[in-house]
Amino acid sequence: MKKSVRPLLPNQERAFALLFWLAVWQIAALVIGQKILLVTPLEALRCFLAMLPQPAFWARVIFSTLRILAGFGLAVLGAFLLAALARSHRMLAALIELPLQAIKATPVASFIILALLWVSSRQLSVLISFFMALPILYSAVQTGLDAADPALLEMAQVFRMGLCARIRAIWLPGLLPAFRRGCSVALGICWKSGIAAEVIGLPGGSMGEALYRAKITLSTAEVFAWSIAIVLLSAVLERLFMALLAAAEQHIVGIKEESQC
Repeated sequence: MKKSVRPLLPNQERAFALLFWLAVWQIAALVIGQKILLVTPLEALRCFLAMLPQPAFWARVIFSTLRILAGFGLAVLGAFLLAALARSHRMLAALIELPLQAIKATPVASFIILALLWVSSRQLSVLISFFMALPILYSAVQTGLDAADPALLEMAQVFRMGLCARIRAIWLPGLLPAFRRGCSVALGICWKSGIAAEVIGLPGGSMGEALYRAKITLSTAEVFAWSIAIVLLSAVLERLFMALLAAAEQHIVGIKEESQC
């Protein structure tokens, strides 16, 4: 009798995939044999760990993180405001959606170069993160609002349900899941576009500037080290934000009837 093979758990699958691609990276680095083109994973990790105790490293992390998250936060506020305006009148919806479609279709590099005419390089990542996240979040909010049951809305109007109760019982259950998915995508876009803006604008003390300086000095290990830092920071902050958003959703939607809004 043949023994059945136990399937791997999700964490085991991810660990296997990580080890597989690290092995591919290691073999490629050994085959190429030129550190200026490709370093090994161990060399990149060693460089990354060497940067961690340096105050300058954390100063750059704080500089870039605050600006990218500021752009994301402004995009969240803008998405809700524009979605509310769009639902108030069809003509406003058309006026709002046209520029947002243009933003989605325009290359990030074009926006970065144009934005340098409007703001200083130190605030560039805020503006770029805002513009790149806004269409995604606006679409997510619109999708969530459309998910509201029309029958429930009509019933709420007939029974003269208060605005607070309508938001909690009808709008939020459909809005929050779509908004959470939109935030997951928008946060990743914010980090990619924000760092790209810093690489082009070169604001002093940013992670993007450090990445560019490492490139022009041919410090390949440092390029990989900064890339590792950016990926880890993006992943950690995204998981943290999504966990907080999920907890807020559970608290808001599951609030007791007798509680006030």
